[in-house]
Amino acid sequence: MSTSSASPLAPLLAKLQYCAPFNVSDDAALRALPHEVKKLEAGTYIVRDGDKQTRACVMISGFSYRHKVVADGARQILALHMRGDLVDLQNSFLGTADHNVQTLTACEVVYIPRDALKQLAFERPVIGEAMWRDTLVDGAIFREWIANVGRRDARTRIAHVLCEFALRLEAAGLGDHRHWDLPMTQEQLADVVGLTAVHVNRTLKTLDRDGLINRTKRSVAVANWKALATAGDFTSGYLHLPEHKLGLLQ
Repeated sequence: MSTSSASPLAPLLAKLQYCAPFNVSDDAALRALPHEVKKLEAGTYIVRDGDKQTRACVMISGFSYRHKVVADGARQILALHMRGDLVDLQNSFLGTADHNVQTLTACEVVYIPRDALKQLAFERPVIGEAMWRDTLVDGAIFREWIANVGRRDARTRIAHVLCEFALRLEAAGLGDHRHWDLPMTQEQLADVVGLTAVHVNRTLKTLDRDGLINRTKRSVAVANWKALATAGDFTSGYLHLPEHKLGLLQ
């Protein structure tokens, strides 16, 4: 376990400090949490639906996703996670997982015992408040995704997801909102937006042809951010990003 600035828990610290200001002792207490670093291959289950969870998971690198599988085997992707995200706080605190969390790419993660995290949250109210706020932001994103799948057409759904991913990627210090690599296949993107892979492919080609994006395999360059945001019915308020991360739509 490291307490240096290079601690594996540094991405979580940076993320939570968006939510509440930590003092020096809060910083040190979070870094001192017992933890285990693991490298996971793409497609690895971090947790399976029905598992009894005793630890939470923090993303250090790579991407993961939440998903549910329904009776006929179809999958709905519920959320995407990246560096700094505390992806399994819900399952670890509820005890029994009610959905799956799986790696989208090769990842490095940190596992933290649930009891240690819970004790820290109660003993240090600022950290507890930051964790609470982080879960509330997750809830806001879930609500937007429900609206996206339930009430927007294919073009709008996909443009919206592209805008969200771009801003979250930049906020996490992982790239530029104007150009990035999408870590999903078209089949996986289809499971995000509730469409077929064929429909996703056709819609991406239309966005490209209309001059909103330029694509090369999984590389996406935003040719016209305002037009893409308009096409996606996208505003960034529900992401609750720090003020210095906003203004990209202006």
